[in-house]
Amino acid sequence: MLKFHMKKSLFILLFVFLKTTAFAKLNVIVSIQPQVEFLQKIGGEMVDITLMVPIGKSPHTYEPKATQMRAITKADLYLAIGVEFEKIWLDRFLNQNHHLIIKDLSKDINKSNTISNPHIWVDPIMVKKIAQNIYHALISVDKAHQDYYQENLNNYLKELDLLDHQIKEILKSTPKGTAFMVFHPAWDYFAKRYHLQQLAIEIEGKSPKPRELISIIKRAKKEHIKAIFTQPEFSDQMAQTIAKTLHIKVIKTSPLSKDWAENLKNLADAIAQGKK
Repeated sequence: MLKFHMKKSLFILLFVFLKTTAFAKLNVIVSIQPQVEFLQKIGGEMVDITLMVPIGKSPHTYEPKATQMRAITKADLYLAIGVEFEKIWLDRFLNQNHHLIIKDLSKDINKSNTISNPHIWVDPIMVKKIAQNIYHALISVDKAHQDYYQENLNNYLKELDLLDHQIKEILKSTPKGTAFMVFHPAWDYFAKRYHLQQLAIEIEGKSPKPRELISIIKRAKKEHIKAIFTQPEFSDQMAQTIAKTLHIKVIKTSPLSKDWAENLKNLADAIAQGKK
C-alpha cells in the first residue's frame, strides 16, 4: 500500500512538473513602452513583460530602480532598441544576470538619420523589421513555440501594413514636404516615411542659441506652422515661449505613448488638420 502511494505521489509530482514546464512563460524585459505592444503582438501568452523605462521618464537619462534590477536577475531575454540609457546599463544587467540573453531589435535596420537618433519605432514599416527581430529573438530561446510566434508575426505584419495605409489616407491631402515643428527631434523617421519635414527646436540635445532660435522662428512663419509638438518627458518652457511668439498651439505627444498605433494616427491627423 505504501509503495502504491509513493508511486502515485511521484506520478502527481511528475505531472505537475511537466504541466508547469509546458506552460512556463519567458521573462522578457524591454526598454520602452512601444516595445511592450510589439512584444505582446508576437509573444502573446507565452511571455511575461517587464518595462524598464516607465511612461513619462526619458530613456536618455533613466536609471533603473532596485525592483527592476531584481527583475533582471529572473529575466531570460532583454530586447534592446538602441536608446541612450542602454549604453550604460546593458553591461550592468549582464553582470547582474550572467545567463541573460540580450538581443538588439535595431539590428539590420537602415538608419538613414544620425546615430544619435534611435527613434526607429515611429515608422510602421521599420517596425515590421523590429517585429521580425522580436520573432527571431523569441525562437532563439523558445524554439518549441516557433509556430505560435510565426502566426502572430504574420498577423502583426498585416496590421502594420494597414496602419501605414491609414496614416497615408490621413495625410493624402497634405502637400509633400509639409513641415511640422517639434521640440525634441524624435519624429525624423516618421517624417521621412510620409514625405514631411520635421522642424526641431532642440539641436543635438541642446536648446538653441539666440541666433538659431531666431532662424527657427523665421522658418516657422515661412512654413505657416500651426502648432508645436512637445513631449511630456521634457520641459516645454521654450516651446511655450515660441508658441506665444508665433500665436500657435502647443500639443503634447510622445513617441513613447502607451497606445503606439493610435498615437501615430493622432500625430498624422494633427499635422493634416494644421494644413487645412
